[in-house]
Amino acid sequence: MEFRRRYRLDSSEQNPSRQAFRTVLLSLISITLTVYVIVAGFAFFFADRVLFQPPHPGYTAARLPVTLIPSGQDSIAILHLPNPVARYTILFSHGNAEDLGSVSYTLRELHAMGFAVIGFDYRGYGLSTGGPPTSAKATRDAEAVYDYAVKVLRIPAERLILYGRSVGSGPTMALASERAAAGVILESPFTSVFRVVTGVRLLPFDRFPNITHISRVRAPILIMQGLQDEVIPVAHGQRLFAAAREPKRALWVEGAGHNDFAQVAGNRYVAAIQSFAKLLDSTHGAPR
Repeated sequence: MEFRRRYRLDSSEQNPSRQAFRTVLLSLISITLTVYVIVAGFAFFFADRVLFQPPHPGYTAARLPVTLIPSGQDSIAILHLPNPVARYTILFSHGNAEDLGSVSYTLRELHAMGFAVIGFDYRGYGLSTGGPPTSAKATRDAEAVYDYAVKVLRIPAERLILYGRSVGSGPTMALASERAAAGVILESPFTSVFRVVTGVRLLPFDRFPNITHISRVRAPILIMQGLQDEVIPVAHGQRLFAAAREPKRALWVEGAGHNDFAQVAGNRYVAAIQSFAKLLDSTHGAPR
């Protein structure tokens, strides 16, 4: 009897400390869940505002010969640089703080390489109407321009190269996962938007899940990125490359960051794209 009383006494003396531990543990769990819900809510409702930051329009219709094509009740500005002798047309999706005015040099450089080129502005950028831009709108914009190229300009899908730079890799990959194309070029891409910040998947939703879309892309892929990319770690491009199907090519450039990739790569940038076009020739058949 004395042992039982002592055991009960000892147990009762330990209960307050156990109860305190449980209280602290439950408080930590509650705080963690609250923070998670707040972060998830912020990401869900405000991610597009952070992701898309349109600059002041860098061009006018008088300076740049853009065409406005319909997208529902809105309009999308496109810049079409035809090339009668080109085998392939590049459909270019630009980055976050860019518009047709700031990327017109890049589009003309691609044109000089021997391609026809179509660039466009997401709704809310440049002369495109219907902002503010969102990831869903940007994807639909890419689809509208693709349809315009195929149905109005009569460019065969197997002659379209989908090119996405940085944020533009998102709508490009979404498009490539659903539509036919000759090939896909990704410059400074990410596996998904949130993973650029977190490194791993922490939320049940994301923006532009390229790492998921790439498994459904059947066209050849070229991925290019600077090894010193300070905005999107090169590991993102390397993970996408590892997940892509064959045939695939890559260009990793030492000393290149996020916004100076083409300049630092120089002739290697041109050679990689032209070599990729030759790969497409061998995949789709030699030019007639």
